[in-house]
Amino acid sequence: MIYLVVFFSLLIVEILYFKVADRFNIIDKPNERSSHSSVTLRGGGVVFYFGAFIFFILSGFEYPWFFLGLTLMTLISFLDDVFTLSNKIRLIVHFTSVLLMAYQLDLFDMPWYYLLISFIVVVGVINAYNFMDGINGITACYSLAVGGLLIIVNQKLDFVAHDLLNFSLLGVLVFTFFNFRTKAKCFAGDVGSVAIAYILLFSLGQLILKTGNLIYILFLAVYGIDAVWTIIRRLARRENIFEAHRSHLYQFLGNEAGVNKLLISFFYGTIQFVIGCVVLNFDSSDFSTQLIFSVLLLVVLSAVYLVLKTYIIKKYVKA
Repeated sequence: MIYLVVFFSLLIVEILYFKVADRFNIIDKPNERSSHSSVTLRGGGVVFYFGAFIFFILSGFEYPWFFLGLTLMTLISFLDDVFTLSNKIRLIVHFTSVLLMAYQLDLFDMPWYYLLISFIVVVGVINAYNFMDGINGITACYSLAVGGLLIIVNQKLDFVAHDLLNFSLLGVLVFTFFNFRTKAKCFAGDVGSVAIAYILLFSLGQLILKTGNLIYILFLAVYGIDAVWTIIRRLARRENIFEAHRSHLYQFLGNEAGVNKLLISFFYGTIQFVIGCVVLNFDSSDFSTQLIFSVLLLVVLSAVYLVLKTYIIKKYVKA
């Protein structure tokens, strides 16, 4: 019953947000970098934050430092969606939010390099999640896949409060209803992609710290492969990797090759979920077995990715 109440509460929040976005003209206008062709409401992913907010209230304010960091990250991302803020301001807030997450995870009690590595990974994944949010349904499908995997593991290991994941993913389901469409009602915006990335990374961090098992980072393998190889390609072409672009594989598939964008999003989520299920068959293996499996998986994914992307570029992209 509680989940139905939360779901419909979030649905109401989303509908009310649409009225606010329409009133204040919070929209995403298509440009030469966009993968859409019509004006669409931006920031519908704010509902992810409210899912976590409901958990925070009902849990008696569990994970306060994490939630403070999430609030700061969500607020600055929302303001950036509306006004386009200075990069310096965004970086300061992002840095503060990541430190708050690290404090909640007790990383300050560990050797300094744990904090450094975690900071690099968290910032990298949040930015990758944001950059990958470029077509209808991709943030929704991928978040449901990763969140679903975390819920499966949480049933066995109880590494994070169940309703943090459950309520956040109910927010994703609400957003999916309005976004997983040929003509989306709304896009997640920075506020959505950053918020859900922050929530999932906190949960993943709890899992890795509890088990001491890094293999769970492969729950993010598909986004990781696309993001890393796209950056490498752009650096090789001497492009500014911080500028907006349309050079991810999913963008080439949807824009140049003409593949249905909802199908692309569905496959990104499905492939990640299948990979995650395979990972779960190795999470109890010895370190050597896990290392061999991880390397082989990443090599195979990279090979398939590069062959497919090269083929599409040669066939569809004008020189």
